[in-house]
Formats: sequence, C-alpha cells, structure tokens
Amino acid sequence: MLRTATVEPVARHRLRGRSPRWRCRSRSGSAVVSARDILLQVAQVVTVLALSPLLQGVILQWEERLQRGQGPGIFQPYRDLRKLFRKQLVVPHTASWIYWCAPVVAFTCMLTVPILIPVLTDFPLPLSDMGDILGGGLILTLGSFAIVLAGLDSGSAYGGIGASRAVMLGILAEPTLILVLVGITLLAKSMLPFVVNHLLVRQPSVYWSPAHLFLVFAFFVLLLVETDRLPIHSSTHIEVYMIEEARILEYSGPLLALLKWASTMKQFILYTIFCNVLTLPWGLSQRGTALGALGAAAGLFARMLVVVLVVVLVETAQSRLRFFRYQEPLAASFMLAILAIAANQLR
Repeated sequence: MLRTATVEPVARHRLRGRSPRWRCRSRSGSAVVSARDILLQVAQVVTVLALSPLLQGVILQWEERLQRGQGPGIFQPYRDLRKLFRKQLVVPHTASWIYWCAPVVAFTCMLTVPILIPVLTDFPLPLSDMGDILGGGLILTLGSFAIVLAGLDSGSAYGGIGASRAVMLGILAEPTLILVLVGITLLAKSMLPFVVNHLLVRQPSVYWSPAHLFLVFAFFVLLLVETDRLPIHSSTHIEVYMIEEARILEYSGPLLALLKWASTMKQFILYTIFCNVLTLPWGLSQRGTALGALGAAAGLFARMLVVVLVVVLVETAQSRLRFFRYQEPLAASFMLAILAIAANQLR
C-alpha cells in the first residue's frame, strides 16, 4: 500500500497533458501508460547496457595513470567483449546445466534492476513500482548467487576458492546492506528510490543531515566491496588473491563475455544508485523528452566520473588487506549504518 500510494501521485503529475496510447489496470485502480514512458523505460536499460563497459574502461585507465602507467584505452572493454563473443566456447566435462544457465541468469538480473531505479528520469516509469530498493538489491544478489553456483559447478579448485570467498564477503556485507536500506527507508519514509531522490532534491536540510551523511559513507564502503576494489579485491591475476576472477576462471567465449558484461553492468548500477539516489540526485530528466533523456545520461556519466575519481584515489592510497582482516572495513560500514539509523531517530 505504501508503495502504490507514494508512486501514483508523482506518476500522475508527470503524465498530465499527454495523449496516452493505451490504458492498463494496477492494484490501486486505473493508471495511464504512454508510449513515451515505455521508450524511456527501454532507454534506461539501454543506457546501463551501453555505458557500463565505458565506465569500466575509464576506471582502469585512471588507475594506471595514477600509478604512472599508460593504461588501456577507455574503449578497451568493448574490444574485449567483441573478442570474447567471437571466440570458441570450451566447456569443462564436469559442467552441468548450471554452467550454461548462470551467465544468462546473471545478465538478465542486471538488465532487470534499471527498470526499478531512477537512471534517466526523476519520475516513476510504468514498471518502476513493481519493486522497491530492497527488491533491486535482492535481484543483484540473485545474479551473484548464480555466479557462485557456476564457480562450484565447474569442478575447478580455483572456482571453489573464489566461490567460498565470495560467500564469506556476502555474509559480511549483507547485514550492512540491510541496515543501509533500513536507514534509507526511515529517512525517506519509503523504500522507493524515486521518493528518496525527490526528498534529497527538495529538502536540503535532509541532504546535509547526519543520518544521510552516515548512509553515504556506509554505502561507499559497500561500493568498494561490491565493485571489486581495494582493500578487499586485488587487480592481480595471481590465483591466490582471486575472488571474482576465480569464480569464472573456467568460462570462455560468449559465456565469459556475458559474465564480464554483467559485472560491468552491476558496477554501473551501483554507481547509479550512489549518484542518483544518495549523493548527487540532480540532473535527471523531468519532462521525459528525448533531449532531456540524453542530457540526463550525459549528466549521470559526468557525476559518475566524480565518484570514480574519489574511488581511484582511495584505492591507490591503500594496499590489499590480508584475508582475515576483510571484516574491518565492513564492520566500519556496519557501524556507520547503525549511527545513521540512530541519528535519524533523534532528528
């Protein structure tokens, strides 16, 4: 009830004055859906699909430049994906149907989340109220779980090591993620990301409140962990240090391309949530025009570059933690989330 009551007035306000092509029924009654909204929904998914490798290329290049290296071009991830899609597929003899389905499940999950979050528009689109921010988090977790099963199913020792380490990190990170989502819910009185975006834009006092700042820092630590950055993850390909790469070590060809692409899409989605929902909620399209959507996409990527610069500086300034110290940054993030909830209750 909270979800429907919160979204529908915003959607009705944004759709006023349009000529709808068809009508659909929702739980709360009749709602108007226009062809423009459907196109905007598709544009959000296409934006994540198309720009996620570019974001990965920028991160890799900036990391190398800060370490006084040349670094690959920012379009190198696109070339890698094209090369992998053209390569022959080699399948382990121990693989089952999980090996084949896991990349498709992971890729599909990453295509689903952009439907639920504000990527280009500041108003809900036709399918945006089908799930809240917790639902988006669960879909991301489902994609990661599928990759864990794939690592175990391959029968490789390194796949098992990477899967077990990923599960351990998930056990440490999930409580913090839940508390961050609870903090966002208490702050905005809703779990819909569009409501959080509107609240921070229209009420600067909430934006600069201690509760919101604690949530930003807590989510930033989760961002480092979930996007395979230091101090948890290492960019080296030595098997002893592998976590993400170890899980997909037995994959090749088009299936590996899907997994790589899904990983970059997950990173883009987390950066989108961090920018459009928590830290920099300005610059989204308010009218839903084509020019506004293009401007919103360009503005989103520009805001991401600011966050990327901070992430790269933080990552370059520290070294990888030893395995038994992985809980330290996540424990700090957990405490920040608790402080955010406490500060919100005292506000």
